[in-house]
Amino acid sequence: MFENLSNRLSHVLRNINGRGRLSEDNIKDTLREIRMTLLEADVALPVVRDFINRVKESAIGKKVNKNLTPGQQFIKILRTELVNAMGNENNTLNLSTQPPAVVMMVGLPGVGKTTSISKLGRYLQEKQKKKVLVVSTDIYRLAAIKQLETLAKTISIDFFPSNVNQKPLDIVNQALNQAKRKFYDVLLVDTAGFFHLDKRMMSEIIAIYGIITPVETLFVIDAMTGQDAANIAKVFNQALPLTGIILTKVDSDTRGGAAFSIRYLTGKPIKFIGIGEKTDALEPFYPDRIAGHILGMGDILSLIEDIESKIDRNKAEKLAIKLKKGDNFELTDFLDQLKQIRSIGGMVSMISKLPKINQLSDNFKLQMDNKVLIRMEAIINSMTLKERIRPEIIKGSHKRRIAAGSGVKVQDVNQLLKQFNDMRQTMKKIKKIKNSDITKIIQKKNRISSTFSNR
Repeated sequence: MFENLSNRLSHVLRNINGRGRLSEDNIKDTLREIRMTLLEADVALPVVRDFINRVKESAIGKKVNKNLTPGQQFIKILRTELVNAMGNENNTLNLSTQPPAVVMMVGLPGVGKTTSISKLGRYLQEKQKKKVLVVSTDIYRLAAIKQLETLAKTISIDFFPSNVNQKPLDIVNQALNQAKRKFYDVLLVDTAGFFHLDKRMMSEIIAIYGIITPVETLFVIDAMTGQDAANIAKVFNQALPLTGIILTKVDSDTRGGAAFSIRYLTGKPIKFIGIGEKTDALEPFYPDRIAGHILGMGDILSLIEDIESKIDRNKAEKLAIKLKKGDNFELTDFLDQLKQIRSIGGMVSMISKLPKINQLSDNFKLQMDNKVLIRMEAIINSMTLKERIRPEIIKGSHKRRIAAGSGVKVQDVNQLLKQFNDMRQTMKKIKKIKNSDITKIIQKKNRISSTFSNR
């Protein structure tokens, strides 16, 4: 996410971070490079001008905090302005109304509105415990209604049936009545995608808006559209009172410019970002976390939230009790850990949220590919239960059988067994640590955390 922009900015900031002091000349030189970086990231020119002026105004003549180097002070200013440009804080959906709260999605064709509807439905159901009903008014795209119905069934939320022979206005009227009768908390309305210059379709969307009077009208836009996304959103915003934006396909090879431009040109907050194809791949948009990620500071809070929401607590507690009792860490336990890592997006997703990840070599990132986890799971699945409990019995003929069964080489089996043995040895050492030593480690961790928070 925003990897290209992050890499370029990190390169620029490394130059100023080593400076002993901040002068007007080196600030101007750095800002010139940042300006080019933002333009190459497809950030709209008016946004770049305003952003650079704000950073310049904040940096020149700024008294340097005694706890920071001049370079760190500049990065702190840059981060503050990045957050300001993207909206300061997360803007949640405003659902505080008499149920059902109606949420309407609009946008161009092919930007992922229908998928976003299902993702948002799942998010509201799982995170906010809402009773959700979804409906499609898209009678123009082949299989659009069927697609939403299939997605709704996949995530176990209710779907209001419609068909291409109905009029969109009739569909939303009936869906709204159903939502009221059945006491739904939220009604999500999927609309037909159309180009902003299509006056007939724009009139239809405005008519739908007038009937359902949504509390939220979300504009869905593909992050790969670049600065054109902001201009298109501006046209939609003139016709409809948009309340927020969902930025899709943020996980693709996008340059990141849309996240800056849309907020500035429309004044509307980005409320969610789509980070994948799966129905759980929707995240609230936090400007401060994105800014930290762009500047190579990582996104630890999002990583913690992923772990809290997707890790099986029962399995984790059982493993902790098992290890505390002195029982051996087995390959079956290792397999469970691999599955849990994959459930939160795999190693690629995890390390992408760690600080300074953009400074790691491409070779290291390649080794963290999720395919490695899948291959490791296949190897363990090809073992017998006895082999998983006592891996030391796995000899040459066993390894050849396991390799053949999992479609890998014997060297891959050897590598997994070595990694597992290293992990088991580490766990044995951890068990020997005294409570006083643990207390010292925690105290040291708190001191480090305090130092970073002061920065």
